[in-house]
Amino acid sequence: MKYASETIVVVLAGFLSAGSLMAQSNAPVSLETAAGAVRQDLETASREYTALRESIGSEKIPMTRELSRLEDQLIEVRREYDKSRRAVDSRSLELNNLKADAKQRQDEVSYIGSLLDEYARTFEGRIHASEIERYKPAIESALQAPQNKDFSPAQKFDCQLAMATASFKRLEELIGGTRFEGSAVDPQGTVDQGKFALIGPVALFATADGQTAGLALPQAGSSKPAVHLLPEKESSLSLASIVLTGQGILQFDPTMGGALKELIARGNLWGYFKRGGPIMWPLLALAILAISVIIERLVFLAIEKKRRNRDAVAEIMLALEEGDPEKAIKSGLDSKDFVARCLSYALHHREKSLSDALMRSSAQEMVRYTRGISLLDTVVTMAPLLGLLGTVTGMISAFGMLGGSELGAPTAITGGIAEALIATTFGLGIAVTALIPLNFLHARCEGARHEMEDAMSHLELLMRPMLEKQNKCYRLAVEKEQGTNHAS
Repeated sequence: MKYASETIVVVLAGFLSAGSLMAQSNAPVSLETAAGAVRQDLETASREYTALRESIGSEKIPMTRELSRLEDQLIEVRREYDKSRRAVDSRSLELNNLKADAKQRQDEVSYIGSLLDEYARTFEGRIHASEIERYKPAIESALQAPQNKDFSPAQKFDCQLAMATASFKRLEELIGGTRFEGSAVDPQGTVDQGKFALIGPVALFATADGQTAGLALPQAGSSKPAVHLLPEKESSLSLASIVLTGQGILQFDPTMGGALKELIARGNLWGYFKRGGPIMWPLLALAILAISVIIERLVFLAIEKKRRNRDAVAEIMLALEEGDPEKAIKSGLDSKDFVARCLSYALHHREKSLSDALMRSSAQEMVRYTRGISLLDTVVTMAPLLGLLGTVTGMISAFGMLGGSELGAPTAITGGIAEALIATTFGLGIAVTALIPLNFLHARCEGARHEMEDAMSHLELLMRPMLEKQNKCYRLAVEKEQGTNHAS
C-alpha cells in the first residue's frame, strides 16, 4: 500500500508536469508526447526513490548497532549504579552501627568515670584520719582530673584508676595490720613525725624515739589526728614497740568494752530492744496485749468448736416441723451449742416478738465471738504509728549531732539512724504478726454469723404457719367476745 501510494503520487506529479508543459508551450501536445514525458519523469523519480531507499537502508544498520551498544552500555551503567547504591547503604548501616557502638562505649566510660569520681569523693571520709596525709595526692589527683581541660579522657581515667588501685592496695595491707610514716598532733599541740600502725579499727602512733606513743584519734577541724597518751608508761612503751617494730602486746581494749557489748547485743533481741529507745516499752505493751487477745480468742474458738452440737439444732427443726415448739425449746435448753441456745431463747419469747427475740439472742452470741477483736485491730493500727514515732524522735537525736562536736564522727550519726529504725521494725513486726490472727478471727465471726442467720431463717419459715394459725385463732376469739358483748 505504501509503494502504490508513492506510485500514484509520482503519476500525478507527471500529469501535473505535462499539464504545465502544455500550458507553457500554448500549443497542442499529443497524448503520446505527454505520456512519454510522464514515463520519463516516473523513471527519474523511481531511480531517485530507489537511491534514497538504499541510502536510508545503508544508514539504518549502523544506527541500530549503535542503539544496541548504547542500550547495553546503559544496562551496565545501571548495574554498576545498583551495586554502588547497595555498597553505600551497607556502608551507611555499618557507620550507624559503629556510631551506636561508639555512643554506648562513651556512655559506659562516662558512667564508670562518674562512679570513680564519686568513689574518690567518698573515699576520704571512709579512711582513718592518719591515712589522709598518705592518700591525699592520689585523692586530689582523682578529684581534679575531670575538671582539667588539658587532660585527655584516657589521662583522666588513668588518674581516677590510680586512686582506685591505691584503695585496693590499702585493703590488702590492712589485713593483719599495717604501718606507715606520718605526722600527728601531740597533747601539747606540737606536730610530731613518726609512724602509724593500723590494727583493725585501732590507729596507734609513735615518734621515732618512742617518747610519744598512744592512740591516734581524729579531731574536729583538723586533717591531722591527735595523739591520746596512756597513763601507764609500760602501756606506752608496748604501743611504741608495736608501731616501730611491728611486735608487742596490745594491753587494752580501745573500745572500752563497746566491742564486746556490741557483739553480745548484735544477735540478741533484748539488745535490739534496749537500743530502740523509750518508745519500745509501749510497743512491748502492745505486743503483750496482742498475744493475750490472740491466745484467749483461740482458746475460746477451740472450746466453742468442742461444744458444737448440730444434732441439737436438727432436733429443734424437726420438732418445729412436727408443730411442737415446746419440745423444740426443751431440746435447745440443755445444749451448749450457741446456735441451739439462740433458737431456744427466741422460741421461749416467741409470743412477744419472734423476730426481736432472734435479733437479741444472735446479738448476744456475736458479742461473745467479737470480744477482743477491737483491741487487736487497735494494736494492728497503733503499732506501726508508735514505731514511726520512735524512729522520728531517734532521727531528731541523731541529726542533732550535726550541730555539736560530733561533726567529725559520721559513723555516730549513721549508727543513731540505724538504732532509730529499730522502733519501726518492731512496730511493723507486731502489726504484721497480729494481722493474720485478726483476719482469721474476722472470718470465724462471719462464719458463726452466717450459721445463726441461716438457722434463724429456717426457724422463721417453720414458725410462720403456726404463728398465722395462732393469730387467726386469736382474731376469732376476739370477734366472738365482741359479738357476745354486743348481744348482751
